[in-house]
Parts: sequence; structure tokens; C-alpha cells
Amino acid sequence: MDWLIIVLLVIAVYLLIVEYIRQRNLFPDYVMFYGPILALKTDNVKFFDRFIPYTRFFRAYGTLGALMVVVVSVLMSILMLLTLYRTAMSPPPATGIYEPQNILAIPGVNEFLPLSFAVIFAFVVTLAVHEGGHGILSRIEGMRVKSTGLLFFVIPIGAFVEPDEKDVESASRKARIRMFGAGITNNIAVALVSFIAVVLLMGLAVPADTPYVNSIYKDYPAYNAGLEPNSLIVSYNGVPISTRADLYGYLDKTKPGDIVELGTEKNGVVSYHKLTLSEWPKGSNNEYGFMGVAFYDAAQVKKIFNAMSLSPIGPIFLVYVPINTMMDGNSMGLGILAFDSPEYICWDVPFAGFWTVVQVFFWLFWLNFAVATFNALPFVPLDGGYIMKEGVQHIFEKRKYPEKYANMVVASLSWFMIMVVVMIIFIPHITHL
Repeated sequence: MDWLIIVLLVIAVYLLIVEYIRQRNLFPDYVMFYGPILALKTDNVKFFDRFIPYTRFFRAYGTLGALMVVVVSVLMSILMLLTLYRTAMSPPPATGIYEPQNILAIPGVNEFLPLSFAVIFAFVVTLAVHEGGHGILSRIEGMRVKSTGLLFFVIPIGAFVEPDEKDVESASRKARIRMFGAGITNNIAVALVSFIAVVLLMGLAVPADTPYVNSIYKDYPAYNAGLEPNSLIVSYNGVPISTRADLYGYLDKTKPGDIVELGTEKNGVVSYHKLTLSEWPKGSNNEYGFMGVAFYDAAQVKKIFNAMSLSPIGPIFLVYVPINTMMDGNSMGLGILAFDSPEYICWDVPFAGFWTVVQVFFWLFWLNFAVATFNALPFVPLDGGYIMKEGVQHIFEKRKYPEKYANMVVASLSWFMIMVVVMIIFIPHITHL
């Protein structure tokens, strides 16, 4: 597969560069290694000190965030267990989200993450927001920050903030919990703001009555005449048209068996198709001729979006948009939020570049939501795992049980949740061998 060859070549080039730097000990003040992982770091971390004057606010923010992280951690654990049960009872095919390239969160390789400006920008911001949270709360709680930087050869790139280990150990348990939860808290906050931004922006988009053909019914007139999906109908029997109302005004006067000529435009190329209209499928009361096309209905799409955004679980629907677009043929019509689409012509928007702005906020929401919920899972080395560790140790200390037993419980819970995640991913592949 082409994507696999490209990924392997990129990995090979990366490993050669890493080995070259390692052998010659280049840039020792800025480069360090964790196995094959290359870290670009800087010790200039005075930026985090700027937040110290606002200690009271950020401490309250961190406390509220830590409570929220615990709730998310519990909900995500329950969701993972239910997903594992459903996957084990009825294993899905190893396609779609279970395909190997889609397990990796690499834009352009993962089918659901396009290699676009919006995704790259949102990805970088998500990392900065997450690690920035750890850095800020470290300083708020009196922990020094030794360095910060980027990690390479993780999926696909990572970031880190390195607090002083002695300061972390000497800090209070509440301080550590606030620090561990700060990254997730920041991601949730940015996801919420971005969700609101997408909702407000979509309120500015006005549906147009564009005769844009979204799909073709097989073995019906349009299909037989060679008309293609994703085409714009520009003329009817030689007369220019610009709206579906224009088209239906002519079609209302036809009957099954009439021959009509449609002019269509796709990718800048205009073509003409002669259709012998048929009767409508059974169950329809329409008596005029049937073409066999389905139009992109921007007005209906906006109704779907509005209903979704007003729902208490609206963000969950928005998370599903890339999957719906790639796996279910964009049945909700909301692929425009995440992917470049010719369906833009079905909307009147207030300014140039409008959809790029929408996509930036969509992916800021999506990636921050994904990073927050995944990192909340209760297994070390995720943030949720460290918070779980602090909680378990507190319980054991309060009951005066030996620390080694607390560590055993933390390790057991971590490995259990890791195996749950691994089994969800690999059961579809194992059961369909």
C-alpha cells in the first residue's frame, strides 16, 4: 500500500537523522533522546512565571479542572468497558476506523484526519495548550520547570514540560493532582470554546437553493445518461438555471417518458446529458418525470446542525462528523465542517475564507476533545493515570496500608485499562483472520 511505503520511508529517514545527531553529539543543550524518541528542548521557561501573580485564580481553576477530570476519567472507563463488551460480542470488520493506518493519529495517513492547514494548526495548538497547562500549574504550585520542548517519533509528534522531580515529590498531593489535571482541563476548555465558535459561525452561513447533485440512484435516468455525483446542474433544455426551484419549475410540467437535456458542471468542465424520465419509485405521489438524483439540501443540513448543537450531547455528534463523512457517505451533510468540499457552493457565507475558519475551530474542538478524553483514562503514564495513582495512594495512606500495595493496585489498574484499549483495537483483526 502506498501509505505504508511512505510511512516506512519517513521512519527510515528519521532514524538516519537521529543516529547522525547521536553519534556526533550535536546540539547537546537542545537535543536529548529517550530511546528512539528525539526531544528538542529549551531551558528558557520564564514564560510560565508570568502566571504566578494570578495564583488564586489558577489554583481554583486547577481544583475545578481536577474534579472534572475525575468525572471524565470514570465516564471514559465505563465507555471503554462497554465498547469492549460490544466489540467482543459482535466483532466489527477490520475496516474503517479499525484499519491500521487509521489507528495512527497521523494527518494525511489517517483517513479521518486530512493533511490540511486547519488540522496542522489545531494539532500544534492542542499540544501547546495541554503542556502549557502543566507548566503553568507547576509554577502556581511552587514547582520549578526545568525544560519544555517537542518530541519526535511519537504519534505523530508530542510535546512535554519537565517539572523538577524533587519539587514534584515535595509538593502536596492536591498540588500534584491540580498539576497533572491542568493539561486535560485546558483541552476541555479550548474544546468548549471552539464548539461554541463553530455553532456561532454556522449561524452566519445561509443555505442556498443550489441544484448540486449529491448522489445518483443506480439504474435510473441520470445514472443511465452518465450524470455523475458532485455535479452542478447549470441548464435545462438549453435554458440556464441557478436554483432547484428553477429546475423543479420545469420538471413539474413533464411526465414519465419525456426526454430532457441537462447541462452539468464538474471540476470546471461542462457536459450535457439526455435523460428519459421515468416514474417515481413506489410510495411517491409525484406524477411528473423522475430524474433519479438526490440534491445536497443545505437548509436540511442546517436544521440537522442546529438540532445537534442544541442537544446536551451536541459535542459527541460533532466528534462523529469525520467518521460519518468517510464511512457513511456524509449522510448528515456536515463534512464541510472538517474537509474541503465542493458543497461550499450550496452556502452563502459572510467573508472569503469562511470555511477555513470553520475548519480551524472544528479541528481545535475535535483534537482537544480527543486528547482530553484519552488522557483522562486511568492508566499511567497518562494524566488520568497519575491522578488515579494519587487517589489510590491517599486511600492506602489513610488506612495505613503499606505503600507497595498501593503501587500494586495502580499497576494492576493501569495494565487492565491498557489491555482494554488494546483489545478494542485488535479484536476486529483477530476475529476476521
